[in-house]
Amino acid sequence: MKVLLDIPDNKAASLMDVLRSISYVRAKTITDEKALLMEEIKEAVEEMKLVRNGKKKARNAEDFLNEL
Repeated sequence: MKVLLDIPDNKAASLMDVLRSISYVRAKTITDEKALLMEEIKEAVEEMKLVRNGKKKARNAEDFLNEL
């Protein structure tokens, strides 16, 4: 299982020490940018699932590109 935690910087070091002391836990830090990217990808996948299940309507790719 993977878990993403959002911890204040002033508390993170002590929690990381605790996590690293547990033999069966692998803990590593990621940048805020990577965490944001992961969240955005998750949201995109959820949106695609809704489109695939017919609960949300997809946009035309040409219209989308024209907006850019």
